[in-house]
Amino acid sequence: MRPALPRRSVAVLTALLLSAGASACSTAASSDTATSSDGPIQVVAAENFWGSIAQQLGGSHVKVTSVISNPNADPHDYEPTAADGRKVATARYAIVNGIGYDAWADKLLAANPDAGRTELKVGDLVGLKPGDNPHRWFSPDDVHQVIEKITADYKKIDPDRSPYFDARAKTFENTTLAPYNQLISSIRKTYADTPIGASESIVTPLADGLGLKMLTPESFLDAISEGTDPTARDKSTIDGQIEGRKIRVYVYNSQNSTSDVQAQVKAAKAAGIPVVTVTETPTPATASFQDWQVRQLNALKAALTEAAGSR
Repeated sequence: MRPALPRRSVAVLTALLLSAGASACSTAASSDTATSSDGPIQVVAAENFWGSIAQQLGGSHVKVTSVISNPNADPHDYEPTAADGRKVATARYAIVNGIGYDAWADKLLAANPDAGRTELKVGDLVGLKPGDNPHRWFSPDDVHQVIEKITADYKKIDPDRSPYFDARAKTFENTTLAPYNQLISSIRKTYADTPIGASESIVTPLADGLGLKMLTPESFLDAISEGTDPTARDKSTIDGQIEGRKIRVYVYNSQNSTSDVQAQVKAAKAAGIPVVTVTETPTPATASFQDWQVRQLNALKAALTEAAGSR
């Protein structure tokens, strides 16, 4: 999902952040003194995959606004608007992915300082830094860590409603996410160590969580994810893996389907290797986190089953 988007000048972005900061100054006093009992906790999430989880955990006592909700928008290259600055300035709670994935969100937070705002940076939570794989919503273990942290933060912001938030978290983990959890457990139990190939690095945390063996060179996965040209050596390695059927399934991100990726998809299908489509952000945009992930996991499980039957 790396379209060639026009970039604004540094001067325009600086003016935008300063404008957002000015908005923060006018609202800082009310934000510092407001209590969540005055109404739902105002939450801003940089991306809607985290926003979906945050809304479901908070129920009627939170109001979540996601900055990135359009499947055609690239979170890496997103250019924030003045409206985005106002969302951050008035939020009691901000959730950003971090790890270099949404640096624009870090800039908005810095431009709108507020001692009364609680901030969650997922990368910091799971102990990663820029340069590490940022696609943590594809990691089942990290998703559960985020759920625990959001719940704890809600309870800290609004301690009177702690029992409510505890109940929401329990229902979300044990009931709402049951199909998601069951699919992860089933795939890990049945297909652990199955060799797969992929188009980019968003698949790596999922493969790790499912116990699948990623054969695609990491340098190729990173190049496609970051919008740079992969090396001829990596492409040759992948061609050999496909032609020799060394991978059982090929997984690709349809929101970032470059000519190299399209060629690999075509080659995999020609070789009789099942191909699975995933997306970097929820599709459609209104899909819940769990519905989106369960749909993709079901498709992956079906492909793994097909591959196992064709041996």
